[in-house]
Amino acid sequence: MNIKDQYRILEFGDLGDERGNLVVVEGEQDIPFEIKRVFYIYGSDSEVVRGQHANRNSEFVLINVSGTSKVRVDNGFEEAVIELNRPRMGLYLPTMLWKDMYEFSEDSVLLVLTNTHYDGTEYIRSYDEYLKEVGGTGAK
Repeated sequence: MNIKDQYRILEFGDLGDERGNLVVVEGEQDIPFEIKRVFYIYGSDSEVVRGQHANRNSEFVLINVSGTSKVRVDNGFEEAVIELNRPRMGLYLPTMLWKDMYEFSEDSVLLVLTNTHYDGTEYIRSYDEYLKEVGGTGAK
């Protein structure tokens, strides 16, 4: 499957007015799942690489609510790089995509929404193990 058919860029509406911007993200409406966990990453410098894993059960939506970052997604055969650079932009990632988040701007706050509660056993943290599970040849 083509990597670009696996992830999806989401654009959220701006409901703001003269008082400022207001972006609303609702589970099962603006994103394709019920939100069960929310976390955010901040204070990472441009040299740090976060993520470096795939998930068997968790789906994600990543939103840079402040600043910018890049996300490399890899399906075991090919990869794509998406720059998150607008607070109205979300990146939907289904299960079983390898992900690396990097090149965080100094003011970056990366908000992450997931459809599952944390379960460390569903994470694949070895790229070699990931390739075995997906039957991949490696895009890196």
